[in-house]
Amino acid sequence: MDPVHELLAIEAIKRLKARYARALDTKDWSTLASLFTPDARSTYNDGIFAFEGRDAIIEFLEGALGSTDIVHLHQAHTPDIEITGPDSARGSWYLEDTVINSKTSTEHSPGRTVMTGTGVYFDDYVRVDGEWLIANTGYERIYEYTVPYHPEAELKTRWNR
Repeated sequence: MDPVHELLAIEAIKRLKARYARALDTKDWSTLASLFTPDARSTYNDGIFAFEGRDAIIEFLEGALGSTDIVHLHQAHTPDIEITGPDSARGSWYLEDTVINSKTSTEHSPGRTVMTGTGVYFDDYVRVDGEWLIANTGYERIYEYTVPYHPEAELKTRWNR
């Protein structure tokens, strides 16, 4: 691949990851689903949560983070993207995330807690009909730190204004 097309592909993949984080944090499940190949795989949190297929990935994410009592921030920084073929690439990103659960416990989030953490995302991408999609994603944790949600705190979100 010539250098200009390689840079264009890398930029498109950066925008794909930005849309992933934005759709995840705004709970836009249909947009999030559109960013994956139908047969995508995921291995979140060191492989503790592993899923095969776009539908299974979205079902997990929506189930874990879909409550409007849970708000979250996912940021992916310092991309290291390698174009591996005309329609394939792989990348790693530094992850910073925060999950605030202001109410009751769920299967994946203890109630009345604030979790912050970091990790490294590892992704594989493919280009389908000219669009880059996520074929495989997951992260390995560096750290996770959970503290109690302050009992008098008031959390204002786009869902409870």
